[in-house]
Order: sequence, then structure tokens, then C-alpha cells
Amino acid sequence: MEPPAAGSASDRSADVSASEILGQALGGAARRAGLDPAADASTGRVVWHAMGGWRGVAESVLPGLAFVILYTVSGQNLVLSLAGSVGLAVVFTVIRLLQRSPAGAAFGGLIAAGVAAALALFTGRGEDNFVPGLITNAAYGTAFLVSALVGWSIIGLAVGFLMNEGTAWRKDRRKRRVFFWLAIAWAALFFIRLAVQYPLYLAGEVATLGTLKLIMGLPLFAPLVAVTWLAVRAIYPRRDA
Repeated sequence: MEPPAAGSASDRSADVSASEILGQALGGAARRAGLDPAADASTGRVVWHAMGGWRGVAESVLPGLAFVILYTVSGQNLVLSLAGSVGLAVVFTVIRLLQRSPAGAAFGGLIAAGVAAALALFTGRGEDNFVPGLITNAAYGTAFLVSALVGWSIIGLAVGFLMNEGTAWRKDRRKRRVFFWLAIAWAALFFIRLAVQYPLYLAGEVATLGTLKLIMGLPLFAPLVAVTWLAVRAIYPRRDA
């Protein structure tokens, strides 16, 4: 499979303005996550920063882990399990606010946990606590896949902004190919999660679903961040200090 070639001049004029806006947003998010290809950093440091360090790992893992443990040991007590999960998310957010550290990720996790808990309490089904995550995987997977197939890879848009070349990467066949396959790889990650977790959701296997969600979270995210970082660094020479 080959990445789509750049479109005609008439198509480009309409696409570039929208892609520049999207590229700025994606590039800004990548830079805040420590994923700037222009930066002189080791792969391990970049991956660790992208995960948020120990605090980011804890904020990502512990609320979900608390839900699985409490749900299992309490005899499937949904209220207690959700209270423990959301409670931890609240604690992490409050700690960040007290320390005046960036609380965006913690707030995002708190909102996601709150929405998921509200849905599960409304339906009375523990598996509905995972519906937002399933929707997110479907949406992200579709976005990455479509961006690759139409020739405007999300990875390329972000990197183009970070490297101050806008959409010029689309004129370079090698870069287009790399960004195409990186977007396909990220789409595959989200769709694999969905393919594994959705049948468990339908079967009502709450504890197993929660466990696999944790296993398919950071343990799969981190290696793909490393691959993405190495691939991008390979096609962009390092800037001189």
C-alpha cells in the first residue's frame, strides 16, 4: 500500500488552511507532551515524558486499577468501585492544583472518570464504565486511519508544525510514506484495543475488561511512541545548537 500523493492545486488551496490550524493544535499538544523532533533528547526520556513520568503513570493506571480491585473483592459492588476510581482521580487533580502544576491531564482524567461513572450508575451495569473508552478508541482509530488514507496524516500535520515546514512534507515522498505508516500504526493500536475489549463489554466481563484495558494502555502506548519518535528523527536531521 502506497500513501496517497499530494492533491491538485485547487484541492491544496482549500486543504492547507484547515490543515495548518489542525497542525498547530496537534503540534502544540505534541510539544507539551515532550514529543518535539527538534529537541535533543533520548528516546527513553521522550517516552517517559510522554507518559507524564511517575505521576502520569499513576494518574493513568491507579483509578482503573482501583475499580477492578474493588469490583472484584467487594462482590461486584458498583457504587463502591466507582467511588474508589473517581475518588482517586479527584485526589490527583487536587494535588496538582495545590502544587500549582499543570492539571490538564488530571482534569481530563477526572472528567472521563466522572462521565464513565455517571453512565454506569445510570444504567446499573459495571461494563458501561468502559463505554467512553470504547468510543474514544473508535474515534481515534478512525481519525488516524482516515487521515492516512486521504494523504493528510495526523502525524505529518503535527510534525510539520513542530519542524516549521507546515505541509511541505507532502511534497516529499519519503516523508509521506513514513507519516502514512505511522498513522496506520496508531490506527491499528486503537482498533486492536476495540477489537479485544468490545466483545468483553458485550459479554459483561467487567473485571476482565478492566484488566485488559490497563494492559493495553501504557504498555502498548509507550513502544509506539518510541517507534514514532525514532521514525520521525530518522527523516529529520538534528538541528545544530
